[in-house]
Amino acid sequence: MANNFHYILLTLLLFTVTVTVSSKSMDDVKPSIPLVSFLERLQQTAFNTFNNHSDFDPKTYVDLPLKFPLSVTDHAFQNLPKSSTGSVSVHDLNRFIQTYFEGAGDDLVYFDPEDFVPVPKDFLPKVKNPEVRAWAIKVHSLWRNLSRKVSSEVKTHPEFHTLLPVIDSVVIPGSRFREVYYWDSYWVIRGLLASKMYKTAKGIVNNLISFIEEYGFVLNGARAYYTNRSQPPLLSAMIYEIYHRTGDVELVKRSLPALLKEHEFWNSDIHKVTVSDAQGCTHTLNRYYARWNKPRPESSIMDKASASKFTSVSEKQQFYRELASAAESGWDFSTRWMRHPPNFTTLSTTSVIPVDLNAFILGMELNIAFFANVTGDHSIAKHFQQISDVRKEAINSVFWNANMKQWLDSWLSNNTHEVHNWDTLHQNQNVFASNFVPLWMKPFYSDASLVGNVLKSLKTSGLLRAAGIATSLSDSGQQWDFPNGWAPLQHMLVEGLVKSGLEEARSLAEEIAIRWITTNYIVYKKTDVMHEKFDVEHCGEFGGGGEYVPQTGFGWSNGVVLAFLEEFGWPEDRKIEC
Repeated sequence: MANNFHYILLTLLLFTVTVTVSSKSMDDVKPSIPLVSFLERLQQTAFNTFNNHSDFDPKTYVDLPLKFPLSVTDHAFQNLPKSSTGSVSVHDLNRFIQTYFEGAGDDLVYFDPEDFVPVPKDFLPKVKNPEVRAWAIKVHSLWRNLSRKVSSEVKTHPEFHTLLPVIDSVVIPGSRFREVYYWDSYWVIRGLLASKMYKTAKGIVNNLISFIEEYGFVLNGARAYYTNRSQPPLLSAMIYEIYHRTGDVELVKRSLPALLKEHEFWNSDIHKVTVSDAQGCTHTLNRYYARWNKPRPESSIMDKASASKFTSVSEKQQFYRELASAAESGWDFSTRWMRHPPNFTTLSTTSVIPVDLNAFILGMELNIAFFANVTGDHSIAKHFQQISDVRKEAINSVFWNANMKQWLDSWLSNNTHEVHNWDTLHQNQNVFASNFVPLWMKPFYSDASLVGNVLKSLKTSGLLRAAGIATSLSDSGQQWDFPNGWAPLQHMLVEGLVKSGLEEARSLAEEIAIRWITTNYIVYKKTDVMHEKFDVEHCGEFGGGGEYVPQTGFGWSNGVVLAFLEEFGWPEDRKIEC
C-alpha cells in the first residue's frame, strides 16, 4: 500500500494536468421520430399487460413494422377498451398487435449469399482433427442462417419501420439482434474472410459507409432508435482486413472519404477531451457520449425503473445519457462505468476516458494513413501518421500505469465545461480486459520490451480463467463483468500477443485460443447453437447476467472461432474436451 501511495504522490508531482470538456455537449440531443415514440407507448402497455411473462422483451415492440399508417394505428390504439386502471386485456392487445403489425424481424428476409459454398476451397487448412473440422464447417454454415436482405416494404414505406434500409445484404448477430450492428461486424467479417466470403464482407462495409454518408457516423445498429449513438469505431479495421485478403484498391478509394468523416465525428466536441499538462503540452483524447437523454427506446421499461431513484428531471436525463453512452461503448453494462460499483445508478460513462476507445481511434488513424498511401493521397497519409504519433504519446501519458503494467481508464470529476486540476482525473485501478486492448495496436505490440511487461501483467491479472479471458474481476451481475468472457476481447488480446512475434506471447495466445474454442465447442454440443457470451470460470457453460436472456446465433462468436482455427489450427491428435 505504501508503494502505491508513493507512486501516486510522485505522479501528482510530475504530471499535473487540466481537463477541458466542451459545454456544447451538455444539451446535445438527437430528436426522436413519431414512430419510435408511439412504439414506446405500445411497449409500456404491453409490459403492463404481459408483466407476468418472464420472457418479456421490450425490444420486440420497437421492432414491430406497421401494416397501416401511423395515424390509423395510433387511433386504433387509443380506442382499445381499457379497464378502470387504464390497462388493456391480453386478448385485446394481442388482437390489436396481430391486426396492425407485422412480426418483429419480418422486414428482413432470409438471403442466400452467392459467395457461400458448403466447404470453401482451402478452408482452415491447419485444422486436422476430423471432429473439430466437422464442427468448423457447421459454424461456417451459420453464415447462411444469419444472412438477411432488407425487404422491399422497408424501401417502399420507410415510415412504417424502425428498421433502416441498407443497400447490401447483412449478417445479423442473431436472436433479438435482428439488424446489423457496428462493432459486431468486425468479428463477423473476420469469420467471413476465413470462410472466403469476400463479397458478403464488402457488402457489410458498404452498408456501414452508407450510414456515414447519411448520418455522419456509423450507427450503433440499423434502427431509427440507434441514430443517437455509435459503437466502437472499427470500420477502418474491417476495410484493412478485407484489403489485406483481396487487394481491393477500389474499396479503399471508396472508403477513405467516409473514414475521414468518421474520424471527424469521434473528434467532435462531444467526444473530445483535452488534457493539458504542467508544461503546457496538450493531449486530445476521446470518450463515449450519446446524443440522448431519455430512456433507450429498446429498453425503455428497464431504464425508467433504474432511473426511478432520481427525483429531478435533470438527474434522470443525465442518467439516461450515461446509459446510452454505455451502450455506445459496447460494454452495456459493466462496473467499469460505475463511480461506486456495483451501484448501477452511479453509472458515469461520459466521465470516463476509455483506454480501448482511444486505442481504436489510434488504429483508425494508422489505417487512414495506410489507405491514403495506397490511394496516393500522401498529404493525408503524412497528417494521419503525425496525429497517430501524438495519440500514442497521449495514451502512454494518460493511461499507462507503470506499477500495474497495464493501461487504465481515467475518470473525470464531472462533465461541465470548467477546467479541472489533475487530482480530479484519476486512473481506475480495477482490472478489466480492456486494460490490455492497446496491445492490439502496432505501436504497442511492436515494442518487445513493453510486450514482455504486459505479458507478465496479464498472466498475474486474474483474468485468465479455465475457459478464456474474463471481462473483469467484479461479479456484479452485469454482463460485461465476471464471470463472462466475450469473443471480441479474446480475439483482440490473442491477436495482439501473436503479432508481437514473441514466442512466449504466442504460446499464451494459443493457450487462450484453445480454451475459448473448447468452451464454444462443448456448449455447441450441449445446445446445438453458438452463444453470445460464455462463463469463463467453467468450461462448457454459456454466460448470463445483464438486462436480457442469453442470446444465440451468434455472429461474433462464430467469427472468432473461425479466426482462431485459421490462425492456430487443431492437430489431429489433440482432443477437444473440458
